[in-house]
Amino acid sequence: MYNFFITPENILDNKATISGKDYNHILNVLRLKVGDQILISANDKSHLCKIDSFDEQNVFCEIIEKDYQDTNLPIEIYLFQGLPKSDKMELIIQKAVELGAHAVIPVQTERSVVKIEPKKIKAKTERWQAIAESAGKQSKRTSIPKIYDTLSFTDALDKAKTLDLFILPYENAHGMQDTKDALSKIKSGMKVGVMIGSEGGFSQKEIDLALTIGAKTISLGKRILRTETASITALSMLMLYAETFL
Repeated sequence: MYNFFITPENILDNKATISGKDYNHILNVLRLKVGDQILISANDKSHLCKIDSFDEQNVFCEIIEKDYQDTNLPIEIYLFQGLPKSDKMELIIQKAVELGAHAVIPVQTERSVVKIEPKKIKAKTERWQAIAESAGKQSKRTSIPKIYDTLSFTDALDKAKTLDLFILPYENAHGMQDTKDALSKIKSGMKVGVMIGSEGGFSQKEIDLALTIGAKTISLGKRILRTETASITALSMLMLYAETFL
């Protein structure tokens, strides 16, 4: 079943209106018809709807069942992602959204090969936000995860300070016990950040800085993982752990 995001203002009682680019997608790409059922998401709520009618700019729907399903995790996961090479960031964002991340924060680390010019940051963020929206629709998220503008490492740490727990997968972490200890601190309702390095990993200076703000180093296993694999592994681990609270 197809899922679309709308603003709360487009819902009145048991009626919902879809317009803009989604109108064209519904009518001309998906070729949905009156009577077809879809999902709409607004304000972290998902509603089951039936298409009632079309005009030249809008799709009018009847809400059949409010609060149809809740796909949110009981914790908010913030992925701090060291800028990877090529188009890997697009894959990472897509998978992060599918796995339940609340937000993705691109980070310019010391060993990031990619350097985004300040004048291009906005365009990059808009591109990545569009990918997050598409992945959110596909995975039936009830809200679109936010993609932040690219931050410096120190600015990223300032953001991490506002969270309840900040973890850092690190190849020199002392076995899986550190991982178990860090996960055991997670409780329902917490904001949890996880930072993944780029292809070159973190410098010792960055590790030391992260530790000064209370970051917990964890292990993702004995093998050295590619940055995109490490991101997916860490998020999968957090998602599965969070699901135990449901």
